[in-house]
Amino acid sequence: MTAPAIIPARGPADRLTALFWRRPRLLLALLLTPPLLWLGLVYLGSLAALLLQSFYSIDEFSGRVVPEFTLKTYAELLRPSNYDVIIRTVLMSAAVTIGCAILAFPIAYFAARYARGRWKAIFYLGVMLPLWSSYLVKVYAWKLILAKEGIITWVASATHTTPVLDAILALPIIGGNSLSTSYLGMFAVFVYVWIPYMILPMQAALERVPTSMLEASADLGATRAQTFRTVILPLALPGIIAGSIFTFSLTMGDYIIPQIVGNSANFIGMAVYQLQGTAGNIPLAAAFAVVPIVIMLIYLTLAKRAGAFDAL
Repeated sequence: MTAPAIIPARGPADRLTALFWRRPRLLLALLLTPPLLWLGLVYLGSLAALLLQSFYSIDEFSGRVVPEFTLKTYAELLRPSNYDVIIRTVLMSAAVTIGCAILAFPIAYFAARYARGRWKAIFYLGVMLPLWSSYLVKVYAWKLILAKEGIITWVASATHTTPVLDAILALPIIGGNSLSTSYLGMFAVFVYVWIPYMILPMQAALERVPTSMLEASADLGATRAQTFRTVILPLALPGIIAGSIFTFSLTMGDYIIPQIVGNSANFIGMAVYQLQGTAGNIPLAAAFAVVPIVIMLIYLTLAKRAGAFDAL
């Protein structure tokens, strides 16, 4: 006669596992509660506090914040000095986005159509490698490259193209004493820092373009330019818009590059940093911070309608 099987006593862990197995929604709730609380209290709570403080004002005599609802702070954004900051930031963000799209497209197209195996791995390594290095190190390195004593000036002198460089620096608005103190230099640094965020979504969108459509376009007698304009570009547009979400928003909120490279002209990020720090004008800083949020909400709505999120 065989002995009865001995079932070991169930411990607390076994009972807990059985409970979660019978009630999977309880496990899901326990897993989601901490991040949702963090998101609700810290992220959304800080945004709510930011929005609330933007409706306060500051007493011009005492410098204290007056916690009374008013639109006076938003009216200050329409002052020429503040309005110029917003326009300057939006224009630079748009220029950086266009520059990143133009430079990233051939790289992304090559990776999507021709890179295979080891070459694709090298492509991803080359795109991601700059993101592993320190942000400040890259910006200061570019400041040295663009300086009057930098490598660009040395190359221009060695190739006898210094007059060309001087002519570029003499251009109104974008020029300056050197590339490191000009809008052109700031634009170059912004493009270098943010271009990986444009390449990756664009490459993902281009990989979804069926080869059969390109072959059909060629069979119908379309030239390469016509194929690019009528087939490749429309299908790659969601990826371009997805990448522009990153480049546009990151440029709008950045305050480090404009402080290190450029002519010290104010941008929204710098204005927020200075107003909440040295100036102590929290309401105006909050109002400035609301501007890129509103712009990006509008931009994200338009991007969603264009199907850009499918390329993320």
